[in-house]
Amino acid sequence: MGIYHSVRAVTGASGDGPIDWEAVANAAKASVEPGNLDVSDAEREAYAADAKDARDRVREVTDIDFDLPDRVEIQNRHHWLDANVATFERVMRPLEQQAQTAPGLAQVANTGSMAFALRFLSKHVLGQYDPLLLADGEPHALYFVRPNIRHVADVLGVPYGRFRRWIAFHEVTHAAEFGAAPWLSDHLEANMQEAIDKLSGGDIDRTALGELDTTMTAVEGYAELIMDRAFDEEYDDMRRKLEQRREGQGPVEALIRRYLGLSVKRRQYERGKEFFETVVEMRDVETAGRVWKSPEMLPSDDELDDPAAWLRRVE
Repeated sequence: MGIYHSVRAVTGASGDGPIDWEAVANAAKASVEPGNLDVSDAEREAYAADAKDARDRVREVTDIDFDLPDRVEIQNRHHWLDANVATFERVMRPLEQQAQTAPGLAQVANTGSMAFALRFLSKHVLGQYDPLLLADGEPHALYFVRPNIRHVADVLGVPYGRFRRWIAFHEVTHAAEFGAAPWLSDHLEANMQEAIDKLSGGDIDRTALGELDTTMTAVEGYAELIMDRAFDEEYDDMRRKLEQRREGQGPVEALIRRYLGLSVKRRQYERGKEFFETVVEMRDVETAGRVWKSPEMLPSDDELDDPAAWLRRVE
């Protein structure tokens, strides 16, 4: 373990592609501790109970008929890395197929950059609803990164069980969205594929990227809306402490988060939540859920800032 082994994995990158994915996994794992995954039967049952309770409450709030994914996993950081290295490799495969054989130094740089990004994320992701995009029909999955959940609960000074339950409720709202919109995976995949195809040809498809951004803003915003109404305990203190923790990050971590697009994700949360909260104030939760009827019902970028315009169009 350690930075030495991580550097060795990157500098030993091989193969014909621009990124050596095996070296990415090895380098990222070498530079981050996996974390404790000594889960008792009682704790495992508590995770399962939290997820089921979240499902039942979200069904009640939204009237969406959905179920939990077949794969609900309690992971350490290395497990999360394995799952997400596979995802990144799958998503980037079209770009790699278009690329020329990478010179040694370029391959090392590409491999190192990807390992660095995934290492950082593996230490910060708490839970993840994974629709396994571009995975040829594989079932969706729900991950809980236990070491990170325990660490952040300790840092925030909140009970681990209560914080774990909050994370479960948030991730299960995403399962509800994909259950309400069977077309959503295909819609995201199509926009991703268009953007990647253009990028592999040297162009940037701003339309596809814009549609991806507005779709994910709707996904994150609706999840926040439902989470607020479904969670069965007070949570303002946890949200406030998380915000304070983000605002208190150092300049290096702030730069990394910007580089990885995490500032964009936070904007999606905030902008999407404001849109849906306004829709509910003007109508109700049921009306907000109309976004999942079809791709055409999703708000446009302009409508995200003008919920009344969206209501005029869909009613």
